[in-house]
Amino acid sequence: MKELVSFIASRLVDVPAAVEIAEREEDGMVTVELKVAKEDLGKIIGKQGRTARSLRTVLTAVAEKQEKHCLLEIIE
Repeated sequence: MKELVSFIASRLVDVPAAVEIAEREEDGMVTVELKVAKEDLGKIIGKQGRTARSLRTVLTAVAEKQEKHCLLEIIE
């Protein structure tokens, strides 16, 4: 999941080197924390949160195939 978020996020932002991703797993729940440069935060969230919601949808689909639950946290 970490690789998937990294792949997508690095292509959405202007400063791909600033993309940081941390992944934690507890009791079948995978939490992916995404941190980007301050000027790229709007690109990750998108208008009315559409891009962030789409990222979460893709992660949920991948997690369900692995019989896990996934949560994406975007860190400011």
